Amino acid sequence: MEPIIDHIQITVKDMSIAVPFYDKLLPVLGFDIQNKVSAVIEKHEFHVVEYTHPRLTFAITSPRSGFAGDTIHRRKPGALHHLAFKAESRAEVERLHCELNGIGATIVSPPREYPEYTPPGYYALFFKDLEGIKYEIVCTKHDGV
Repeated sequence: MEPIIDHIQITVKDMSIAVPFYDKLLPVLGFDIQNKVSAVIEKHEFHVVEYTHPRLTFAITSPRSGFAGDTIHRRKPGALHHLAFKAESRAEVERLHCELNGIGATIVSPPREYPEYTPPGYYALFFKDLEGIKYEIVCTKHDGV
């Protein structure tokens, strides 16, 4: 088997906050918003919105009512620590930084090189969605900015 991810589904705290944000975020990351689908299964307290790209489906899901009051924390067992998207160039990381600022993402760390990470030349930015879920955009090519 080749280790290729088919889809990622992340539980968010509040779909009414998350959906408008991800409707702006996912096109920035290369998803076509026209390929968005949604489903609700009431008996399972399940609302999902999927954003499909030929290489990956990214979905957000509502929490069960018993977990609705829980706080998001990336260091809880079983939690998503962060998710990194690969950029083709450092210039693309810089461009996406500007776009993320425009959609209301919280920039945790603006674009810079991380000499403490491998491989050498690791250039990234870190940001959070409106609920505090952490993401990264990274380029490992040495192409300048």
